[in-house]
Formats: sequence, structure tokens, C-alpha cells
Amino acid sequence: MTFRLAQISDTHLSDRVPGFRANFDLLADHLRASRPNLVINTGDISLDGADRAEDLAFARVAHEELGLDWLAVPGNHDIGDDPLPGCRQPANAERLARWRAHLGPDTFVRDVPGWRLIGLDTQITSTTLPEAEEQMEMLVEALHGTSGRAVAVFMHKPLCQERMDETESTYWCVQSRPRHRLVDLLLPQRPAFIANGHVHQWRDRGISEGLRQIWGPSAAFIVGDAYQETAGEKAVGYVEHLLHPDGGFETRMVPLPGLVRHDIGEMPEIYGPQKRLAA
Repeated sequence: MTFRLAQISDTHLSDRVPGFRANFDLLADHLRASRPNLVINTGDISLDGADRAEDLAFARVAHEELGLDWLAVPGNHDIGDDPLPGCRQPANAERLARWRAHLGPDTFVRDVPGWRLIGLDTQITSTTLPEAEEQMEMLVEALHGTSGRAVAVFMHKPLCQERMDETESTYWCVQSRPRHRLVDLLLPQRPAFIANGHVHQWRDRGISEGLRQIWGPSAAFIVGDAYQETAGEKAVGYVEHLLHPDGGFETRMVPLPGLVRHDIGEMPEIYGPQKRLAA
């Protein structure tokens, strides 16, 4: 029997932004009607859980009200980001503990018919937290115990934009050093796909070093062309993955009528003014 998985992402939930909650409520109604076997949120579940426990609690309640089986991995707005120069909210032990207190583990391994689903926390991969090394050990164990199942990996940030050998430090992707370590672990198993959020664009094209990356769109907003380059489709919606027991799968982006395509660049009251691209 085909396993239907709904990947939602970047919901940015808080009681302080009714527009984002309204989008989520419309999505929730659709999911309750279609009843996928599992919902996975690939991060930025909250507006500002990195500093506000209330946002994490609000997001958890909203997801529990789905009445569906669901899992989540954290994003930068949930537990902070790579501790690079200029990072306002670096991922740290306090922020990770807050996530775990409200939403449980930041990684997961779930077996479904013919498949092993692995959730990773990309936000700690550049830190010195002991949990970063524990995650790598978990991944090794998960990849070596598949018993012939196909593998799908879920994370917040994409491994890269176009090529795994990219060296530029960027807000949008996993940093070069942890990326290469992850790739070295993943390549021998050759996951069927790696699904992420974060970029607020839908894309399912191209395979770098044999790894297929699927970018899930945000359910809350896009980043307008004045503030972000276009590398996929700037849409709001979610992704449906149909996982067959023999390891085959189909993936499609589902745009829902009624979802408002907010542009965060035009909403400086949320995260502050966005930096415009050079002309």
C-alpha cells in the first residue's frame, strides 16, 4: 500500500501574526480532509521559537489539532542558526533544550512500509554542541540498519544550492564542512531523496553527486524577487510524497487555493527590513 506523506514547511506560527496562522488553518483543514499517513514539518515551525518559548508552544498546539500523526525538525527561527559572524541568534544549548522541552527530539528515525525516514537537525551541524556529534552517530546507525528499505531524509536547510562542492558560506545552505561530512555518510546508502524547506521556494530538479534534493515551499510566505534570487518556484503550499513499498515514489507540490502569498520583504514588522539584492 502506498504511504502518503505530507511535507509542510516554514509555517512561522505565532499568535502575533494572524495571517500566517490563517494560512496554516487552511492547510490544516485540507490535511484533515485528505488524511495523509504522516505529516512532516521541515522546520521554522514557529515565528521566533529561538527566543520565545510561547511561539514553540503555539506551534505545537496547532500541529496537535491536526489530529494526524506528525513529526518536525527545527529551523533557524526555532533554535537559531550557524554561529557565523553576524548571526543574531546562534544555535546553542539553551535554544536546543527549549525546542526539546516543547516539541521533543530534534531528529527522528521512522520506518514505514518499504522506507526509512530520517530527520536531521541542520541547525547544529556547524556548532560544537555534543548533540551535533551524537546526530552524526545516529545517522550512521540509521543508514546501516535499513534492512533493504529505501531512505528519505528530511531537514531544514538544503545541503547545497546547485553543487555539493560549493564553498561559499551562505545563509541558505548547510555550511561546506558539515555538508561534506553528511554527503560522505549519505552517498554509500544513496537516499531516494533529501527533502528540505528554508529557501521558501519549490524545486525538484537536478541531482548533485547522486543526491536528489527536493525543496518544499513555505506555507506562510515567499521572499520577493527584490530580496532573494529565484532558484525554483516562489509559491506557497506543501509537498505530497507518495512512497511505494518497492522503493518507488512520486512527489508533487500542492498549491492550495486561498493561501495568501505573503512577501516577507513587504512585512518589515515581522523580521525587520530585508536586505535588497544589488541592482
